[in-house]
Amino acid sequence: MSIAGGIAKAAEKVVQMGANTMQVFSRNPRGSGYKNYSEQEIARFQEIRRENRFGPLLAHAPYTMNLASGKESVYEFACMAIREDIARMDALSIENIVFHPGSHTGIGTRAGIENIIAGLDQGMDGEEGIMVLLETMSGKGTEIGASFQELKAIRDGVKYPGRIGICLDTCHVFSAGYDIVKDLDGVLEEFDRILGLGLLRAVHLNDSQTPFGSRKDRHARIGKGTIGLDALLGVIKHPALQGLPFYLETPLEDEGHKQEILELREKLGNKNSAGA
Repeated sequence: MSIAGGIAKAAEKVVQMGANTMQVFSRNPRGSGYKNYSEQEIARFQEIRRENRFGPLLAHAPYTMNLASGKESVYEFACMAIREDIARMDALSIENIVFHPGSHTGIGTRAGIENIIAGLDQGMDGEEGIMVLLETMSGKGTEIGASFQELKAIRDGVKYPGRIGICLDTCHVFSAGYDIVKDLDGVLEEFDRILGLGLLRAVHLNDSQTPFGSRKDRHARIGKGTIGLDALLGVIKHPALQGLPFYLETPLEDEGHKQEILELREKLGNKNSAGA
């Protein structure tokens, strides 16, 4: 959700949608700018969180940020953005910030991972309250993070691995070749073996426009894609994922997300932490 109109207003919209958590962009998702909030607006934002008993909140770093890049100007921006956004979102007491690990664009996976590690190390001091989450990716082009092993290599290499967690995106892992439709148990067992389920802090709940193993990042509405409603409900209900917050990134506006949340709640018959 964009917070260009103000973070308190974004929180109010979330309540109107029937959600009890939210994902916001830490800055312009396709650019570099961000808004500073007044003390009054921040106080109102925190008040809405408390009154509506929000679950853990998630900030999303901009898509323009590429910590794996070998191009100096691109990498410098990425380092600046992750450093500033960790501090800014931490000051708002947002529990987690997620980012796409990045694309190596020709320098190779190993070099790209080394860049990501160095970028995180300069952006963190280990005293943050916020957790920094690596997102599971689809593996398009030279994208890093399509395998659990690559995410592990990043986390294992940083100075403060205790501040690094994982956000699982259902569309991305399905497109990357992890079959959450036919073998969700197996996928989660592999995740646990390589990374540990204790590192999983958030789930992006998205259907996929493209087939299994397509290595493309094309989100679809819940139940309208190749993953399907039953499989996504299975993700929400899986015992290993109970207590985690789920965030919709489906191609809909606020009213559409409101309807999706309502439909999911009706199917589940409970009040899982869900947001848009």
